[in-house]
Amino acid sequence: MNTPDTSSPNSRDVAAASTHHSARSRIASFRHSTLFYPLIGLIVVCIVMMVASSSFLSAANLENVLRQVSINAIIAVGMTCVILTGGIDLSVGSVMALSGAIAAGLMVSGLNAVAALVTGIAVGLGFGVANGFFVAFARMPPIIVTLATMGIARGLGLIYTGGYPIDGLPDWVSFFGSGKVLGIQAPVLIMLAVYLVAWLLLDRMPFGRYVYAIGGNEQATRLSGVRVARVKLIVYTLSGLTSAFAAIVLTGRLMSGQPNAGVGFELDAIAAVVLGGTSISGGRGSILGTLVGALLLGVLNNGLNMIGVNPYVQNVIKGGIILLAIYISRERSR
Repeated sequence: MNTPDTSSPNSRDVAAASTHHSARSRIASFRHSTLFYPLIGLIVVCIVMMVASSSFLSAANLENVLRQVSINAIIAVGMTCVILTGGIDLSVGSVMALSGAIAAGLMVSGLNAVAALVTGIAVGLGFGVANGFFVAFARMPPIIVTLATMGIARGLGLIYTGGYPIDGLPDWVSFFGSGKVLGIQAPVLIMLAVYLVAWLLLDRMPFGRYVYAIGGNEQATRLSGVRVARVKLIVYTLSGLTSAFAAIVLTGRLMSGQPNAGVGFELDAIAAVVLGGTSISGGRGSILGTLVGALLLGVLNNGLNMIGVNPYVQNVIKGGIILLAIYISRERSR
């Protein structure tokens, strides 16, 4: 009679050990990912704000946080693509203001509202192409190029509007800023749609690999046959495009075109990207991390306001957190 071989492991034990090892590997991999620390930071800040204010978790407040986060989060998508290549885009806030002002002005002047919104998007797209051309093909420093276009866009917006807001927009435009679909805010849906497209581009397509490669080692990427200039042109174009999408949301929320809107938005977008774990020198990061970073910044702003922290002190706190995020990112890269 055959007796069972007790010296060989049972198949169930092998499977269980394999599953356990796989789970440990996934946990270890996540701990070393760029998303780990931003997510931990978001959880910690949420817990602190829950303790500090009993109304933080109310449905109305959480809805308010998401609405406030949406604009910065949309702009930060394009900024993430740019920073991953080792670049920077300081023009996003001014481009957003100009796009919104032109769209509003065209609607008030009698142009079909849809055509006006498309024109506003085209303005953002055009500035993105211009930035990409000067950075990628003229080989000019990104910080200088986008600093110049930041001034140009702001100036054009003030010239176009005479320095005054443009109101009197069709009522339905408010949908983009405060409307709802199946109980979900339209700005949040637009934000999620933008992130989904960006995730597909960066994580599921060759274009994303080229973006990361350029940020990691541009010269080696060029020698491997990648058209570096074309990829850079696309990422700056995407940055201009996301600024225009954010302009539509802001215009719908304010129901006016504001030439002075977006001041400092470039810094908020960069902060969201850095807090999300993307290396400021490029080549490392994730679009999901940027979303977490934008949420972290939004929760922090909301919580500090709710507990009555002085706005000047808030700037100091946020600046310190950003410095800490950059330090952690650098140490992890080392």
